[in-house]
Amino acid sequence: MKGKDHNVICFGEILWDNLPAGRKPGGAPMNVAYHLKKLGINSILISRVGDDKNGEELAAFIKGKGLSIDFCQKDADHVTSTVEVMIGDDQEVRYDIVSPVAWDFIALENGLIDLVSESDAFVFGSLATRNVTSYETLLALLENASCKVFDVNLRAPHFDVKRIGELLSKTDLLKLNIHELYLISGWFSTTCRTESDRISVLQNFFGIPEIVLTKGGSGACYYTKSAQCNYPAFKVEVNDTVGSGDSFLAAFLSKKLNGEGIEGTLNYASALGAFITTHSGACPEYKKYDLERFIWKNELNSANHFIK
Repeated sequence: MKGKDHNVICFGEILWDNLPAGRKPGGAPMNVAYHLKKLGINSILISRVGDDKNGEELAAFIKGKGLSIDFCQKDADHVTSTVEVMIGDDQEVRYDIVSPVAWDFIALENGLIDLVSESDAFVFGSLATRNVTSYETLLALLENASCKVFDVNLRAPHFDVKRIGELLSKTDLLKLNIHELYLISGWFSTTCRTESDRISVLQNFFGIPEIVLTKGGSGACYYTKSAQCNYPAFKVEVNDTVGSGDSFLAAFLSKKLNGEGIEGTLNYASALGAFITTHSGACPEYKKYDLERFIWKNELNSANHFIK
């Protein structure tokens, strides 16, 4: 895949996150698309906003970041999504997600199947499956995707075990965090003793070729059926963790699509995930150079620490 332009399609929710520091554009698919664009990967959103001021401002933000709004549908009957975001003393993020909203009704409009079938990767999450309309559109698009990337995003009570299982059975690359791994693996087995046991349950039940597991300050792991790679976390002073997993996935895909080895890919993904936690919100302004400088400084500090 090296040496060519890549197209990644991101399907699902876009919204306004009402953070303690103020209102920020958000939604996992938009966050992933934003960071892919920052890293030089052509990314396109499939979503839906209301025919209202919030929708106009969200569309303007997306367009202003160089992302296409051609496949961002407008809904005359349902409002643009807003989410109340609460950040605890432990830096854990909690969400109050309004329902129903425009992205619950993403329609299978003309051009979507061709768009997905011509892409290098199709990224989707679990939140946009809470309503049957968006869920059925997603299932139709998955039938035409060459590389299906499931970015699990469990937000109680907005998920269904049966639907999650169906999506897992269609997945080529699964990205989830440690809490989601424990919850989902527990649905299908009660005998797991270790992290590897839980990963094996998902691989054996659903035949998933690749699994990426993020573990916050404990780093990240990459699993295939025959191999495992562990990578430590970058040490940073956290502002908030909103969108850090989305940026991790974007960086992971950007390197994977360009043929990078797994250690280099995990290093880059872990770096961007950490870098984003030093900012407020999921989509801060930055340049690719800023990330590369962050990685260089971290490596320099690690080397100096080793020398001492």
